[in-house]
Amino acid sequence: MDDEVGKIGVWGMGGVGKTSIVKLINNQLLQEREKFDIVIWITVSKEMSIAKLQKDMASKIGVSFCGNEDEITRAGMLFEALSRKRMSVIILDDLWQEVPLDKVGIPEPSSGSKLVLTTRSFDVCRKMSCRAIKVKPLVEEESWKLFSEKVGLGILNIPEVEPIAKKIVERCAGLPLGVITVASCMKDIDDLYEWRNALKELSDRKKSVNGLEEEVFQQLRFSYDRLKDPKLQHCFLSCALYPEDWEIEERELVRFWIAEGLVEEMDSRLADFDRGRAIMNRLLNNCLLEDFSKWGNRRRVKMHDLVRDMALHITSEKPRYFVKAGMGLREPPNVQEWSEDLEKVSLMRNRELEVFYPLEMSPPKCLMLTTLLLSGSGIQSIPEGFFSHMDGLKVLDLSENSIESLPNSISNLKNLTALLLACCSRLKDVPSLSNLRALKELDLRGTAIKDVPHGMQNLSSLKCLNLNCTNVDEIPNGIFPRPSCLQELNVGGAFISGKEVGELKKLETFEGSFYDSHSFNVYVQAFHGREEPRQYFIVVGERGMETEGSASKTIVLRKGSVYPNQFMLPRHIEKLVVGHNGTESHEKKHLIFSRFFCDSSFESHEEKYLIFSSNDL
Repeated sequence: MDDEVGKIGVWGMGGVGKTSIVKLINNQLLQEREKFDIVIWITVSKEMSIAKLQKDMASKIGVSFCGNEDEITRAGMLFEALSRKRMSVIILDDLWQEVPLDKVGIPEPSSGSKLVLTTRSFDVCRKMSCRAIKVKPLVEEESWKLFSEKVGLGILNIPEVEPIAKKIVERCAGLPLGVITVASCMKDIDDLYEWRNALKELSDRKKSVNGLEEEVFQQLRFSYDRLKDPKLQHCFLSCALYPEDWEIEERELVRFWIAEGLVEEMDSRLADFDRGRAIMNRLLNNCLLEDFSKWGNRRRVKMHDLVRDMALHITSEKPRYFVKAGMGLREPPNVQEWSEDLEKVSLMRNRELEVFYPLEMSPPKCLMLTTLLLSGSGIQSIPEGFFSHMDGLKVLDLSENSIESLPNSISNLKNLTALLLACCSRLKDVPSLSNLRALKELDLRGTAIKDVPHGMQNLSSLKCLNLNCTNVDEIPNGIFPRPSCLQELNVGGAFISGKEVGELKKLETFEGSFYDSHSFNVYVQAFHGREEPRQYFIVVGERGMETEGSASKTIVLRKGSVYPNQFMLPRHIEKLVVGHNGTESHEKKHLIFSRFFCDSSFESHEEKYLIFSSNDL
């Protein structure tokens, strides 16, 4: 709070608690807001670039870039906006090198404004003229207190456990990350033999490789080894496929685990996800992942950078990963890096990669490859024979790229379980899928395809299908195999037959449109005597309304498409949205839909809607 100090550098080794300390200060400043107008937190990380830092800063302070500005122009825009915020605190977490503030557009702190940074290097503090504050490891008493809190005092009261536990704490070298991780592994373990074995494991552990903090690396590897279950370990290692400091959506990660076969499949999609979340909780409870929940039930998780370093070190040998995610690549990696023993490859989130493999080179021979993640990398083309020697490929994620077509070699990936092409807005052509009989998830939402891909009726294993595409007007009858395994179906605004949907016996979630009340009634009747989907968003009538679901069970009746005496409603509907011409009163509507009460209204595409909620809720 001293006005004389403009720049503060918090430094110390990895795992010592720099980020945790500064996060507490950040939260306190956000609550008080008496001295500072704005508090900005940006995680910088190892793969820093001026452009990324500028974009992150812009999003925090409400500056919009068009996308064609050069670095100097962006810096000027940021400088002007930040200069207007006289009393500000800018926190740059995890700096690995000096940042030229003028090139980014950050004004030199003055008149009480602050720049705070965390780094592992004293040199970074010195070069940026910071008041340097070193975070030292915990002293013995502090380490023991932290360990005791995390492991539980009841366990430590068991005779002979306490002296072993104290020796374990000594091995953690006063690093909070190590203390917390090891304590989490030993929580609720009351077997003396396990404690003795844990001490031996930690004592025998080899020193780490160069570039990792050897003191904390030993404890992290101990925590990983104690997962014991190979599938659980593989679930953890797969988190390292995402960019450093990436906040991973739990649902996305669990879908990935299911597609990889790391989550044992149950009799429903909901049960699969419950099992995946149980795995997630194991990793969180062992402090191998951090919980970054922000919006209600939409949990996000994140890897501490040291934990990710440890995971990447493990995957440099076996299983073999090749990870260059979020590194700002513009040129394809060396062909030699596509080695035959690779099991997983991630080049996701490189934005401007365009070409990820030289078009003129022979296709890579990666027969062991199971996962290829290329989402959000600006890829424009894929060599025709690229997938010719990837017989073991299970998960292929090409989402959010600029490709217009897919190579025919995709058609021969007989072990492929997930083909993810969401938001490839230029994609018009998809080759035949008839040979992809192992495919369980197909995501084509937001693509430019006009027709349903050929061979859909052969996909007898398909469980999740997303065809929410603007240019697809109608879903043909007979495209689903009989019997069908489909559990999730989203066709967006495209019309589909009520009979076709009603015959999907395992359907759990559905979004789509029916042309009229007859088709809708056929759908409703199909679920008499059996369980209806637990989530749905259904539009009846002409196209024109977005079909992104609001409530978990919603029916939208567009104006003029139906009359009250012409349709039936599902048993457990939660929300009914009715188009009207404004001449009918709310009271009359209320009488028509006696199971509901009218709670609001809105307009969309010059059409008025009344929203009714169920009285049963």
